[in-house]
Amino acid sequence: MQNFTATRGTETRDEIWLCQHPPVFTQGLAGKPEHLLRDIGIPVIKIDRGGQITYHGPGQLVAYLLLDLKRRNLGVKALVNRIEQALIDLLDEYGVDAARRPGAPGVYVGEAKIAALGLKIKNGCCYHGLSLNVDMDLIPFSAINPCGYEGLAVTQLSALCEEDNVERVGDRLVAQLEKCL
Repeated sequence: MQNFTATRGTETRDEIWLCQHPPVFTQGLAGKPEHLLRDIGIPVIKIDRGGQITYHGPGQLVAYLLLDLKRRNLGVKALVNRIEQALIDLLDEYGVDAARRPGAPGVYVGEAKIAALGLKIKNGCCYHGLSLNVDMDLIPFSAINPCGYEGLAVTQLSALCEEDNVERVGDRLVAQLEKCL
């Protein structure tokens, strides 16, 4: 992502990369070590995105958004709003009522977070992106204060509807992101 962003030119097409990660905690630039509550044997990787600490693992859809914000005439707040809207619209396709929370980026179902955002903006371009819990082991979240919030509950799509296929959700997410961005 860093190399793609550093070497892109004005004609470089924007890209969305989808993946799942092996179990890992990522700690953003604002991450505080005390938000890792206990060592459960999962590595902690410090990365250059915004935000605090979160967990990534199998069954979670990660979308890396490699976008030229200048070309799209988008500021950071508008970008975050559009990413959240794409997620809300995607979840609505599954009959899941999701919403934003003022001052707490991401998407929530009731009091539980289902999707997290973490971005890096450099030279008018963004990288990193979002994670959506689809059908994963949520226990590692109990070893952290997710996104820096003590006691924040997390949920996943498979607990709210019949969908548990990360690849199928990824296809639908890309369609929503393309509409919103």
